[in-house]
Amino acid sequence: MGASSSSALARLGLPGQPRSTWLGVAALGLAAVALGTVAWRRVRPRRRRRLQQVGTVSKVWIYPIKSCKGVSVCETECTDMGLRCGKVRDRFWMVVKEDGHMVTARQEPRLVLVSITMENNYLTLEAPGMDQMVLPIKLPSSNKIHDCRLFGLDIRGRDCGDEVAQWFTSYLKTQPYRLVQFDTSMKGRTTKKLYPSESYLQNYEVAYPDCSPIHLISEASLADLNTRLKKKVKMEYFRPNIMVSGCEAFEEDTWDELLIGDVEMKKVLSCPRCILTTVDPDTGIIDRKEPLETLKSYRLCDPSVKSLYQTSPLFGMYFSVERVGSLRVGDPVYRMVD
Repeated sequence: MGASSSSALARLGLPGQPRSTWLGVAALGLAAVALGTVAWRRVRPRRRRRLQQVGTVSKVWIYPIKSCKGVSVCETECTDMGLRCGKVRDRFWMVVKEDGHMVTARQEPRLVLVSITMENNYLTLEAPGMDQMVLPIKLPSSNKIHDCRLFGLDIRGRDCGDEVAQWFTSYLKTQPYRLVQFDTSMKGRTTKKLYPSESYLQNYEVAYPDCSPIHLISEASLADLNTRLKKKVKMEYFRPNIMVSGCEAFEEDTWDELLIGDVEMKKVLSCPRCILTTVDPDTGIIDRKEPLETLKSYRLCDPSVKSLYQTSPLFGMYFSVERVGSLRVGDPVYRMVD
């Protein structure tokens, strides 16, 4: 967690000592360094930080297929690439066009009506007017690997087969689609590629999430937004992984480092909102106006970071995973303060 100590002799300035005293001083100096190293190793691995409870986890979602309905879970593992429940990982599947370009609810809003049940080694997909589709989680290694495009970046995915491809094609009724699955042996999208101009950000990789492994929003922020809307919206419009109760509206904007369960997280950026927030998660109808327009009226970024967020309103926070572990609904959310 830091650069190695420089040479003990150089630190003590020993090359300049007379030869007669050099060895004795060196021995004493090295002994002191050795003792110091023991002490350094004892305290160095983790900074001592004060824990300040800022809220409680009230709900957790995993979204196996990008843009499809989330699965509410009571407990989850948290890996460096996001949430995992058993063999199912967050946003490790994605619908693509035949040329590999991603398809989300921005283009096909009815994707949000595809519900997913996680059971044993299978995902069961359901959608209005469609028979159930049972999809094995582990795919044959012989399945084709597609070169895909996600927000202009290259990423790969293993084809999930013709049956589920036809299922999505028949359901959406616009053009042929495929479903692909990310594998941890593949290269994810890195911070450097996601934010090439933001060199200060910590390093991480993601599969098919938009920007980061974890997306968090507080209940109070949603309640504040709803005081400004004629038609109230629910949290599912914003598709977070973690919902937090017991804090003030937009207090999450100020949380730099969090401890939840035994998981440590570090703030990446605020979440810039787009047209996807106008898709009704219950009907699959895209409004193209609300709640996005209302958010733009009071949640635009500071002018100093406009080059990063442009004209997108900010709602929710992105976090990276600094220490993996598990978390559950009901866990206290602690802010780690130096």
